Parts: sequence; C-alpha cells; structure tokens
Amino acid sequence: MDDVGERLRAQGRRMTPQRQRVLEAVATLGHATPEDVVEKVGADGGPALAPSTVYRALEALESLDVVGHTHLDHRAPSYHLADHADHIHLVCRSCGRVEQCDRTLADGFAGNVLQSRGFVADVTHMAVHGLCATCANRT
Repeated sequence: MDDVGERLRAQGRRMTPQRQRVLEAVATLGHATPEDVVEKVGADGGPALAPSTVYRALEALESLDVVGHTHLDHRAPSYHLADHADHIHLVCRSCGRVEQCDRTLADGFAGNVLQSRGFVADVTHMAVHGLCATCANRT
C-alpha cells in the first residue's frame, strides 16, 4: 500500500485523507461492501464520509489495481485488497455461508474455456453458488 500515493500522483490524482481511510477500512475488513466501508470509516474517529465519497474512493483505488471486487450475490459487490484475490468464493444458496478455496481448483475450468473459446477467465472475480457440505447433507 506504500506506493498507492505515487500511483495516484502518476495519474494526476492525490492520496486524499478520504481515500486513505477507505483503503484502511478495506484492509481491516477483508471483504466489504461499500456500505460496510461507510460504516467502518464512520467509526474510525474521523468525520463521516458520504456514501458517494466512499464509492468514488473505491473506484479510484480499483483503477490502480489496489482493490478489487467480487460479486458474491446480486447485491453490492464485496471489495478486498487486490493482493487478496488468491481464492474463489463459494456461496451457499441455502444458508448464505461464504467459504473460500484456492483459485487453482478452477484451473481446469479456466483451461477449458481458454482452449475452446480463447477466453482468459479471471476466476477470482466470480463466486460459485451451490450448497455447502452441511446443507448438501441435509437433502
């Protein structure tokens, strides 16, 4: 995170206190919706940030590949530090539990898509929906 300010300046932007607080909130939370970030920065001792400010900060940080996001469901995306994108999210449709597994488990799928379509899949941007082991055993 040390060179984020330099990367912003290279694009003619600055590391504002608001962006710094948003980045720290995402780093602390691990996975966070924009609403989670608004709540976290509202409790960090600084002045409250408007949701629009948080969204703009997340967009700026994502444009630098400092943060990324995943769609765990049809609601707001979940943001995380970009270097945290080393896994796939498994979302249980029954209980809502979210688990993580190593992204290399999707290598076969990504390889098949590449071979058949020439498409390079980014599996860390997606979530796989199904049933967790507990819910699957109930059926």
